[in-house]
Amino acid sequence: MLLISHRGNINGAQPEKENKIAYIEEAITAGFDVEIDLWFLLNGLFLGHDVPQYPVNLDWLEKHKNKLWIHCKNLEALTILKETNLNYFWHENDSVTITSKGYIWAYPGIRCPDSISVHPEEFNGNIPNNLLGICSDNIINYE
Repeated sequence: MLLISHRGNINGAQPEKENKIAYIEEAITAGFDVEIDLWFLLNGLFLGHDVPQYPVNLDWLEKHKNKLWIHCKNLEALTILKETNLNYFWHENDSVTITSKGYIWAYPGIRCPDSISVHPEEFNGNIPNNLLGICSDNIINYE
């Protein structure tokens, strides 16, 4: 099963650290994939959930491409990434979306077989057994 850290979180949400490069690299070093939030603004790429905060470049994304699940936060980021071989996706409140690598990414609380379930802890301990992966702030609990 794929175990994906949500914004770099491994053992609980740490909003002040989320989407920072060093925090993401800590999660990768610990053996997890990481879902990150990417923006394109003013001719540059930035990480950040609600707003673009931390500058990043395509070289860093490429370096970690086998471990990153990139949530494009604006259409400009989506447009930039379509010219790459990175694993990225766009969604707002859709029940599911498909990543550029063909994975089903399920919105929190949605049960979908063979998908990546985001925050499956919302299932109150009754996590579906036919998942491809899990993305969580507490991903260490699923090891």
